[in-house]
Amino acid sequence: MKVAILVGSLRAESFNLQLARALARMGPQDWVYQHIAIGDLPLYNQDHDAAPPEQARRLKQEIEAADALLFVTPEYNRSIPGVLKNAIDTASRPYGKNSFAGKPAGVIGTSIGAIGTAMAQQHLRNVLAYLDVPTLNQPEAFVHYREGLITQAGDVTDDKTRAFLQHWMDAYRAFVDVHGGAKQAASRA
Repeated sequence: MKVAILVGSLRAESFNLQLARALARMGPQDWVYQHIAIGDLPLYNQDHDAAPPEQARRLKQEIEAADALLFVTPEYNRSIPGVLKNAIDTASRPYGKNSFAGKPAGVIGTSIGAIGTAMAQQHLRNVLAYLDVPTLNQPEAFVHYREGLITQAGDVTDDKTRAFLQHWMDAYRAFVDVHGGAKQAASRA
């Protein structure tokens, strides 16, 4: 099983990158987790659909090679960061060549705000629904970040948070299995 991880933050010390690393460590050990680079993408421009830039072709290939998707995003101004939206627009275009279609996804994020990334996740789910991406709805996970909660290596230091995230990852695995991730992996084998 190959899981493409898209982190909506470019910051080197990103809390969401730390969360993504923690989730990969908690996930099934027989899964392969690939962090997808999105910071090098030029802004999506429909004029380039016939001859997309190399970075766009790479992104589409990496998404198409994945069996499942994991979106880990901060919340900027009550929505998803522009860099993540640009990556989604790039990989889902041109019309009729949506690289995300049918791939099961998990949506999660962390923030220092009291409601975590609730609004960003809702906006992202709306976009993914349009793109035919089945998305894990329950349990929801709005992780309130505080200093030291997750180490750079992906160790969760709080027992309750670790248990909650493990529960979320277990639900994500079950969701991926039910919604075709295992079938996609087997068809490539």
